[in-house]
Amino acid sequence: MEDPETIHSLLKNSKTIAIVGLSDKPDRDSNEVGRYLKSHGYRVIPVNPSVPEVLGERSYPSLQAIPSEVQIDIVDVFRKSDAVPGIVKDLLQRTPLPKALWLQLGVTDAPSGAMVRQHGISFIEDQCIMVRHRALFPG
Repeated sequence: MEDPETIHSLLKNSKTIAIVGLSDKPDRDSNEVGRYLKSHGYRVIPVNPSVPEVLGERSYPSLQAIPSEVQIDIVDVFRKSDAVPGIVKDLLQRTPLPKALWLQLGVTDAPSGAMVRQHGISFIEDQCIMVRHRALFPG
């Protein structure tokens, strides 16, 4: 688990967050988190093969489908834990690598965490990025 200072620095210095599993339905947690992040100045890139667009942004079917010139700082995952190894496989093929893999509440995968850390990528699991951001940057 990353220490609070690492998380603070990560959220302060990141600009682009790819949200895997971002729903176009406003009542879904992923949509609420995406809206929150956009309202706080982050570029949100939806990764969802089922919808063409979410929150006014083009949606991509996978991390690999996002153009290589787009620097992703954080990959935030709203999928079941068993989907994480496949997401990590895609994530590790990006150049440059993202700074962090963030697994939302209820999503965990220790082997994936070990794998991304070997590549210098921060790993946060079973935590809501919106809750952590609100706690660190109130107001």
